[in-house]
Amino acid sequence: MAGPMGMGPHSLGPRGFLTDEEKSQMPKVTKELLLRILSYLKPYWLQFLFVFIAIILSATIGLLPSIITGRIVDEALIGKDMKLLVQLLLMAFATMAVSQVIGVLEHYINSWISQRIIFDMKNQMFQHLQSMPHSFFTTEKQGDIITRMNSDISGVSTIISSTLTNIVSNIATVITTLVALFSMSWQLAIIGVIVIPLLVLPTKSVGKTRWKLLSESQEKNDELNQLINESLSVSGSLLVKLFTREQKEFERFRSVNEEVTQLNMKEQRSGSWFRVVMGMFTQIGPLLIYFAGGYFIISKTDPTLTVGTITATVTLVNRLYRPVESLLNIGVDFTRSLALFTRIFSYFDKVPAIRNPRFGKKPNVKNKDIVFDHVAFSYDPSVPLLKDINFTVPGGKMYAIVGPSGSGKSTVVNLIPRLYDVLSGRVMISKLDVRKFDLPYLRSCIGVVTQESYLFNGTIRDNLLFAKEDATQEEIEAACKTANIHNFIVSQPDGYDTKVGNRGLKLSGGEKQRLSIARVILKDPKILILDEATSALDSISENSIQDALEVLMQGRTSIVIAHRLSTILKADKILVLKNGEIIEQGKHDELLELNGVYRELYETQFRKAIEYESKKTPVQQDSDSYEFLDFTHT
Repeated sequence: MAGPMGMGPHSLGPRGFLTDEEKSQMPKVTKELLLRILSYLKPYWLQFLFVFIAIILSATIGLLPSIITGRIVDEALIGKDMKLLVQLLLMAFATMAVSQVIGVLEHYINSWISQRIIFDMKNQMFQHLQSMPHSFFTTEKQGDIITRMNSDISGVSTIISSTLTNIVSNIATVITTLVALFSMSWQLAIIGVIVIPLLVLPTKSVGKTRWKLLSESQEKNDELNQLINESLSVSGSLLVKLFTREQKEFERFRSVNEEVTQLNMKEQRSGSWFRVVMGMFTQIGPLLIYFAGGYFIISKTDPTLTVGTITATVTLVNRLYRPVESLLNIGVDFTRSLALFTRIFSYFDKVPAIRNPRFGKKPNVKNKDIVFDHVAFSYDPSVPLLKDINFTVPGGKMYAIVGPSGSGKSTVVNLIPRLYDVLSGRVMISKLDVRKFDLPYLRSCIGVVTQESYLFNGTIRDNLLFAKEDATQEEIEAACKTANIHNFIVSQPDGYDTKVGNRGLKLSGGEKQRLSIARVILKDPKILILDEATSALDSISENSIQDALEVLMQGRTSIVIAHRLSTILKADKILVLKNGEIIEQGKHDELLELNGVYRELYETQFRKAIEYESKKTPVQQDSDSYEFLDFTHT
């Protein structure tokens, strides 16, 4: 005779308990939150209706095997009717088969609904995150973004296909079973129902103790994993060897490992005796039913009661235990489900700080002035970064920005394509505030080459077509020839279909940078921004591409964050930035005459480079170039 709950380890697990973190972050249940959740289910209400009908049918049909068992005992076995026995057995088998088919159908529809909802939510999330400003991705942890996109949204599938349907299924099972029980014998039904709390409540009590031990064990496991990651990583193991800490690290590992082992043994022992006792206790309910039923039959208290009815009652009572236990955990399941949706909605509710204006303008920007008009900006309101920036880059001219690290050079150029928006003042192109531009149009007019090039994990061709989807092979090759990367590409076995690896790791820094420059050449922008674009190149590579960049800048309004003397000397004007302010501007000779910051940079950096250059052989001079101060990004 089967026990009512099969009292295995699953009944003592953590499912029915909230962690301290979950309790502290328990979401507030509001009408708005529930309606928002239901809005994702609403498009699939018809499919949900079929699922609920299937659940009710399954719960009702699930009663029949137990009822048929009673008839088998009373009519076939006691009546010694072989033909009826076969018929009843076939009926029982048929009802179980029908129930299984309905279950498969319900599972199929349920899975389809959950996957479609995940599909909708992931699309919505991806599109929403793409609308977030650059500052969002520099402040949010990448792991958190990926967790929201994958783990959290995928968790919705469990809520719909498991939590929601389980609640409906368990309620349907309990109601139909109780109706069947009381319709057969209300006295035996009461006895069977009274026993349920005696089995379920102690299980929850012991489960809570075991959950506490599991939590402590998990914390120690996390500590053990951290120790392993630190000590056995490439850098960590090197440090251990250099400081001869092998024995100390082993002792630390052994100590934590001992704690983990002891906690695991406690956790495993905690339910052992309980399971033995409960395994015996689960038989009490059926025994009481048999005792009461036997008494009613023998004493003729209930002449309508039969052995088959008693057998069916025991079977149906056993059918109640699992759904009742599950329903007792509705609060926990409901809270976790709400918490999951709350985390997802917290991202949906992040308002993009930079938005495309409703009626964005698309003026001609070719060879038009770029104007910074009293611009102020700060990442942190309490720490001003750019203060009253004023300058104009005439259309078709090239301006260079120099300055020490942290002065705000990259921030200045990032304001042009609206990666950030000014706090005050204006950035204008063609006499129009960039905030009034159609945002995709504005960015399509600007080409940016940064110090750190980024390539997607695909082929060289894929990365180039990112700039221009419909580019022909001739256009691709022309761009790569200009960027001096074509010969390298065709020397590879797969040519333009060569895989670049994750973030372009299969290529050198110079190769990645030249590909990124070729990508911008293919885009053919009206405005060019070079943010230390040649800093990742070796001297030979830089010399070979410098001419290409000069050709690219011709006829384009260009702003260059420069660290090479040759680039600075060719600028129409040099802007010297320090502490977020333009303190000097002019040509190279004019700035030297000011005897200010620029001359100080020149004396401390260029003078040494020039003296070093004059002492080298002609061969050496051909392979190197002057270096300016290593101005890094802000």
